[in-house]
Amino acid sequence: MALTSEKKGGILAQYRRDAADTGSPEVQVALLSERINGLGEHFTAHKRDHSSRRGLVKLVNQRRKLLDYLKATKPAKYQELVERLGLRR
Repeated sequence: MALTSEKKGGILAQYRRDAADTGSPEVQVALLSERINGLGEHFTAHKRDHSSRRGLVKLVNQRRKLLDYLKATKPAKYQELVERLGLRR
């Protein structure tokens, strides 16, 4: 369920603003989206895992807050990120 360092490095390379960027909202949203998608696959096999479902809800809420912040501060970046990730916002 956790991201491997290779997968995380690939996501960082795609979404970062500059070479040293690891914490911008775009990167955080991309990493959260990858973790959320991984948990979605987990729940197809483990339907009654309610403790992990609670963690999924926390991740979704954190991603929503970051997207709301990005929409308020940089609407163009927000729109680009939503399109790149294929989110339904």
